[in-house]
Amino acid sequence: MKKHIERLHQIASSESRRIIGLMSGTSLDGLDIALCHIQKSGTETALTLEKFTTIPYEDQFRDQIRTVFAKREIDFQQLVLLNPYIGLVHGKMIKETLENWNIQTSNIDLIASHGQTVFHAPQKQHNLTDFPNATLQIGDGDHIAVETGIITISDFRQKHIAAGGEGAPLAVYGDYYLFSKKGENRVLLNMGGIANFTYLPGHLEAAAVFTTDTGPGNTLLDYFTRKLFDKPYDENGAIAASGLVNELLLSELKSLPFFNLPFPKTTGPEVFNFEYVETAIQKTGLSSLSNADLIATLTRLSADTISDAILRTLEKDEKYHIYASGGGAHNPVLMQAISLNLNHEVGLIDELGVSGDAKEAVLFAVLANETVAGMHSDFGKKEGVPSISMGKISFPG
Repeated sequence: MKKHIERLHQIASSESRRIIGLMSGTSLDGLDIALCHIQKSGTETALTLEKFTTIPYEDQFRDQIRTVFAKREIDFQQLVLLNPYIGLVHGKMIKETLENWNIQTSNIDLIASHGQTVFHAPQKQHNLTDFPNATLQIGDGDHIAVETGIITISDFRQKHIAAGGEGAPLAVYGDYYLFSKKGENRVLLNMGGIANFTYLPGHLEAAAVFTTDTGPGNTLLDYFTRKLFDKPYDENGAIAASGLVNELLLSELKSLPFFNLPFPKTTGPEVFNFEYVETAIQKTGLSSLSNADLIATLTRLSADTISDAILRTLEKDEKYHIYASGGGAHNPVLMQAISLNLNHEVGLIDELGVSGDAKEAVLFAVLANETVAGMHSDFGKKEGVPSISMGKISFPG
């Protein structure tokens, strides 16, 4: 048996594993690196977050990714070059971080790499009946494995699509294993670039778990805050708080057919982008709208569509607790609007023992743990949550 196969067998047979989870989201802020100690698997999963950091991307690196990000027409050579390059950059970031933490690479069992999404195209979005759901994440796992010397699991979303899903949201699996609680219905709301939520029933039956994207989280807010205010994001919702929501523009933005599609569904910046907002502004004749009013309106758009999705998919008399994570959880204007819409307090995922900033990287560590050590979990036959494990395995040599 080859040494790497023997090593993988040893890792899978162990009672616990140290796994580095990586996440690079649509905001392109940087690489989240979460070092997790994970015991057992499935519903018995017990996780301790040992270390967490975010390595900010340099402007040049971010700009290189944006040349191929969420665009129908690109320089194909640039895409091909970025695939290994991102893997190498991420690998170097991991090595530097472990050195800063004074941890040897030999003490890490696995790396779980989400990669960088550059295009998401579910069939409901591309409407080409001869083609399946599709998505693409770059940042090659082989390059990470060779650069770090650590077995790497990556490209999680392809198996989800192959088994009938849309490639997102994937958080549902880790949410179920880590955060389900008997006797308490929970809604785990994640507000990254795109917002999504997972419903975890208090009776703990996997087949009743539900997940969906809702629409924009921070993607529009971040884009227009950068464009209009030269700031990376609307810190503490200060810009939104200084403006007024324009109801006419809000109504036009909500008229997008996506919002009337049945749940579950997924989406991305391919839909929620500059053109989407600019078209709505032109249709409503609001070209003189103040910059602050635009940010306020886009913040309300995120809040309203998130709230509407939760109200439309959960039983009206259902009692549940809501826990938020992602960049949107740091925006008090967005959080307050959601709470008012739902007439329900929205807490933070931190209350459940995992930092909201680290949550997505942690969840990919959990997915990698399931790849090597998990048993079959039956999420039923409903759309959006196929009963599978995910990820491709890359050996260092």
